[in-house]
Amino acid sequence: MAEKKVKVTLVRSLIGTKESHRATVRGLGLRRMHSSAILEDTPAVRGMINKVGYLLKCEG
Repeated sequence: MAEKKVKVTLVRSLIGTKESHRATVRGLGLRRMHSSAILEDTPAVRGMINKVGYLLKCEG
């Protein structure tokens, strides 16, 4: 059975955000505005997405 995937895209700037939020975005594999990453849908990744959800667009 194939693993579930989730696609995240950075849609807001990191300027003025907390350093821990910037580190979380980097941990998701996002570098600059409108960059996307396709990640495994695990509880750890879901927690990271929830933490910085206000910066992201999430699909899948």
